[in-house]
Amino acid sequence: MKKIEAIIRKSKYSEVRDALHEVGVNFFSYWDVTGLGNEKEGHVYRGVSYSTSDIQRRYLSIVVNDDFEEITIDTILRVARTGDVGDGKIFVSDVKECYRIRTGQKGGDTLR
Repeated sequence: MKKIEAIIRKSKYSEVRDALHEVGVNFFSYWDVTGLGNEKEGHVYRGVSYSTSDIQRRYLSIVVNDDFEEITIDTILRVARTGDVGDGKIFVSDVKECYRIRTGQKGGDTLR
C-alpha cells in the first residue's frame, strides 16, 4: 500500500476530487493548509501591495493499494497542473499495514 500526499491549489480541488472518483479513488482526507513556497511576488490591489508568501492550499492524504499508485499520481498531475509556479507537490510513502476499526480486518482489502 502507498500513502500519497498532495498539496494542490484550492481552486483545483473540485476538479481533482472528481477526477479521482472517476478512476476509482473514492476515499481520502483533506485539509486546508497554509505554507511557504517559491512564489515570491506580491499582488497589488487598489494601490495596496499584498504579500503572497503565505500560500493557501489544500492538502490531500490518500492511501491506495499498490496497483492504484500510478493512476492516482497521474490523475493528480494531469488535473492539478496549471503550468504556473505554485501548482504544488506530491509525496509518496509506503504504508506498512491498514486496519478497519469496525471489523478489525487488516490488509489491502480494507481500502475497498
